[in-house]
Amino acid sequence: MKIKTIVMSLFCMAFMLSGCTGDEAAIDIVDEPTASTIDGTVVSTVDGNTITYNEDGTRYGGVTTASGLTATEALMLTTEFSDPASPLSKRTIYFEYDSSQVLSEFFPVVEAHAHYLMTHPNQRIILQGHSDERGTREYNIALAEQRAKSVFKMMQLIGVMNHQLDVVSYGEEKPVALGSNDQSFALNRRVEVLYQ
Repeated sequence: MKIKTIVMSLFCMAFMLSGCTGDEAAIDIVDEPTASTIDGTVVSTVDGNTITYNEDGTRYGGVTTASGLTATEALMLTTEFSDPASPLSKRTIYFEYDSSQVLSEFFPVVEAHAHYLMTHPNQRIILQGHSDERGTREYNIALAEQRAKSVFKMMQLIGVMNHQLDVVSYGEEKPVALGSNDQSFALNRRVEVLYQ
């Protein structure tokens, strides 16, 4: 019930703000939003896209397009993100042992994502920091966070807005390589760029 009240309030505010512009033109609604509740979640459909919310109003999952893909999945299938020659197709930045300094070989990757975010101000990303298994759990969480913050600061300096970036640290908890050798350690020392 809270969600319906929030949605109605947003529509009322949008309607009132549209009246403040001095433009007397009528507002055309292409596809009237619908909402229903399924197993404790509110499902809202607007213009063929489906957004699911928890009862407390937080978003649950991503936007599902008419094709059945989430908006993020559809974005990752575009040529910009799927072409191996494009720096946007690279979404993992690796680090040296016990370091949070972004290596110069990954500058083009960070810059490409930063420029994409600057030209798409409504797009958000999560920078997930990771470490290998060496060191204590607490140390690895702190190091992984510092790695993600290094990428964050670099993007910030390029011009990305703070509200577009989130930082999460997993430390050693989500390895991509399970071995206990240098090759596996190197693959686990990373920051992943995840579009929302």
